[in-house]
Amino acid sequence: MPPAGDLQNPFATDSTNVADGSKIFSSMNCDGCHGGGATGWVGPSLVDGRWRYGGTDGALFQSIFYGRPKGMPAYGGILSPGAIWKIVSYIRAQPVPVTVPTESWK
Repeated sequence: MPPAGDLQNPFATDSTNVADGSKIFSSMNCDGCHGGGATGWVGPSLVDGRWRYGGTDGALFQSIFYGRPKGMPAYGGILSPGAIWKIVSYIRAQPVPVTVPTESWK
């Protein structure tokens, strides 16, 4: 796998890919940790612009594919790369809310 900065999302962030990503996000219970709209809950917000492992599309892909220590499971053996890229498209399409539940973590 190339470095995260070299990975580019092959899917356009159009309504079809975003809708598919939303369905995958929910069906894989991502919202169980990251909250509805990926605003954060038990897991961190994915829309507030604060990133521990980098916020590029490639970094998001790698976080989902390989997982991260202390809670983020690896989905690379479960989801296809295309499905992961659709989740990335979904995350990118989410508006930044006025109030993010994880703001208290600052």
